[in-house]
Amino acid sequence: MWFIPKSHPEINNRVLLISMVLVAVALWLGNGYSVTLADGKTAYGVFSLLPIACVLGFALVSRRTLEPLFFGAMVGLMLINPNPKVLIESLMASSLKVMAGPVMGWILLLCVLMGGLIMWLQKSGATDAFSRLIGRVARTRSHSLIAAWLLGLLIFIDDYLSSLTVGATMRRLTDRLGVSRAMLSYVADATAAPVCLLVPISTWGIYLAGLLESNHVAEAGSGMAYYMQVIPYVLYAWVAILVVPLVAFDILKPGAAMRQAEARAAERRDQGLAEQAPVEESYGGRSHIMYFLLPIVVLVLGTWWFGDTLLGAMAAVLFTAALYRFLQLAGLPQLFNDFMEGMLSMVTPVAIIFAAFVLQDVNEQLGLAPWLIENVKPYLNAQWLPVITFVLLSALTFTTGSFWGIYAIAFPIIVPLAVALDANLPLTLGALISAGGFGSQACFFGDSTVLSARSCEITPMEHALTQWRYVWVSALIAAVLFALGGWLWG
Repeated sequence: MWFIPKSHPEINNRVLLISMVLVAVALWLGNGYSVTLADGKTAYGVFSLLPIACVLGFALVSRRTLEPLFFGAMVGLMLINPNPKVLIESLMASSLKVMAGPVMGWILLLCVLMGGLIMWLQKSGATDAFSRLIGRVARTRSHSLIAAWLLGLLIFIDDYLSSLTVGATMRRLTDRLGVSRAMLSYVADATAAPVCLLVPISTWGIYLAGLLESNHVAEAGSGMAYYMQVIPYVLYAWVAILVVPLVAFDILKPGAAMRQAEARAAERRDQGLAEQAPVEESYGGRSHIMYFLLPIVVLVLGTWWFGDTLLGAMAAVLFTAALYRFLQLAGLPQLFNDFMEGMLSMVTPVAIIFAAFVLQDVNEQLGLAPWLIENVKPYLNAQWLPVITFVLLSALTFTTGSFWGIYAIAFPIIVPLAVALDANLPLTLGALISAGGFGSQACFFGDSTVLSARSCEITPMEHALTQWRYVWVSALIAAVLFALGGWLWG
């Protein structure tokens, strides 16, 4: 992309040095500055944007993910108190708060279980057997992407489950047909959160139904029914899902970064390198499609039965271990060793998600989201409310990596505002909910993005930059639709 500096050490060092000086000046100007919001809480005004600007700038220059997140968190904490002793104490306090929270623990355990399960499926040859089965029907590049798209639509219960499963399952087939890992990662991400938003019984649907009840949009016990009425207005999710076939059949052309990734994948196919990649079979050289289907069925049904992806993953791990041992595919020592190998492969994604959560905690201390929303409120009317809600909250979710957190902040503000302005409430709620789906797909350090990249074995930055055009085309179409809807039904 024209606005991203070339990855040259001297250029990067010079840009980073200049950036450090600018950050130091901004910190000096912003130290001690604060504003009081309408609810009496304190925010840091325009300076609360500084950590986000640092994260985005550092990430674009370095093409890294983990380091910019911690750097942004440090900048935010320095705004609050630049004292080195207090800075270290605050960083550790935020880190411990994140680690002690149920969300980070849930993600950590889920990634451990899914990493081990995916490794078993690979080592048993199960994923290769599934790839060969799908390959009988999906014989072209476009068909393989449509197959990945359909698989993503079927795994609608949870975005983490979808992100991890689609990439790990389909990548051998797409490699063989000359599809880049970046393209597969885009499809996996586009069918994660956007699909969950359109299914009331998904983890996203259940959470949002609860918010509808707690914010008195729906009566107690009727949140799910009301959410089903809002689903037609979650326009970004619909557009993001429908754009995938356009990409698969090359109707929507890729950007420069994706073209380069596709060219490299096609070159590997033409040279026969994809075919020569070793099949990861270590369990006696036997592979069967049932070694794949049975664990995945247990995973999906277990998630549905327990109402929790973590419990579904635990059930699938126990079932798969028992199945593979009963079939004498491998001994317990080898199964445990392979599980540990899969677990270790998830260390980097978990670290990135952890750093993103620390940054979210710092942004909450700075009062970024409430300050931004409060400053935009005076300029809203019934016609413009849906599109401005979508654009503003999309910017927040993209820059903060907080999706459900932004929902929790925005619902109590946007809902009364929509009622006071007599705006179309379902359309406005659709815009609010769509913003979370956009952020989940677009944010380079968002959990779904990180896991989609991991399942396809590419970096989060490569995934984010290569899917850039598709995501922003979807967002632009959704914004236009929200604007038209606001003027027609506002």
